[in-house]
Amino acid sequence: MTKLRLAIVRQKYRPDGGAERFISRALEALGSEQLDLNIITRSWQGTPNPDWRLHICNPPKLGRISRERGFARAARACWEKERFDIVQSHERIAGCDIFRAGDGVHRVWLEQRARIVSPWQRLSAAISPYHRYVLRAEAEMFNASSLKAVICNSEMVKRDILRCFSLSADKIHVIHNAIDAQRFQPASEASRQATRQQLQLPDAATVLIYVGSGFERKGLKAAIEALARSDRYLIVVGQDKQLSRYQQLANQLNCLDRLRFVGVQQDVQPFYHAADGLLLPTLYDPFPNVVLEAMACGLPVITSTGCGGAEFISAGQEGFVCDALDINALNQAIMAIPSLSTDSRLGEAARRRIEPYGPQRLAHSLTSLYQQVLARR
Repeated sequence: MTKLRLAIVRQKYRPDGGAERFISRALEALGSEQLDLNIITRSWQGTPNPDWRLHICNPPKLGRISRERGFARAARACWEKERFDIVQSHERIAGCDIFRAGDGVHRVWLEQRARIVSPWQRLSAAISPYHRYVLRAEAEMFNASSLKAVICNSEMVKRDILRCFSLSADKIHVIHNAIDAQRFQPASEASRQATRQQLQLPDAATVLIYVGSGFERKGLKAAIEALARSDRYLIVVGQDKQLSRYQQLANQLNCLDRLRFVGVQQDVQPFYHAADGLLLPTLYDPFPNVVLEAMACGLPVITSTGCGGAEFISAGQEGFVCDALDINALNQAIMAIPSLSTDSRLGEAARRRIEPYGPQRLAHSLTSLYQQVLARR
């Protein structure tokens, strides 16, 4: 059997990124005996797998539009020259066979962001050359005759694409991210206590965890406002240039002493282990890996209707789903999360919900999709 020559296009390849974890879990499960894997990228961080071939496309750039346009042209030229069997792009570049909509739909993100910014910022986004470029590139890519399939990691993104573009539904494949439920496990009493002591969290406190960088998009402001009306504690994992603004907000709302800002963490699991639930009222997020990780660690999840992960949550069973800006509903959900030491039923249901979504299931879905795409060539 000849190997499938697959090219994955990702402008900046960071081993800790959500898209990259999707790629690496899928490829490890598919195995190098079936695949000749090529990565087309501008820059690679970390050590590449020796079985993978790297194609560095790093044209000069002046500003954001030049960066996007330059990489798109260079990547397309590379795949046209190499004539791969399948080109799977994780960037909005017309001409690929498969597009993975890991960032969702840009137009929908702008609609959601418009709910929280000033009129001046809305106008600025509407006339921004960069946003106009991205919207145009996205439309060209979805309308290209070469596009054979789109991978979404949630039903929400599938609905967004069908609403915004005239693409037939049978081209859109929902393939959920994989979670390694062997690696992410519920806390032992010892691991729970160890991190709580390190963070000076009271033994009896009910503690929520928020995980994500880019606090505006991920809804930290709403999380703090909802938490301020409770007696709960919050661990904040992630970074943002405006960090001090969120600390000031917590201070004004008299809850700064119940927040623990711990920055970006290489290993988030000990922090999940200190918590009783995940709080992520994100404005727009196709399906963040942190939802799967938290659920695998036995944590119920509070998230928003703008999060693809909401489709894994039935209210009151694995957690709660509210509008990202509904502070009352978020507060009620926060108050409904019990301490895991007294009641672990929600957390146990959360873990059961994600158990089927291992790397083998992802590999099987991708293999079957690649076979369909090859049959259409």
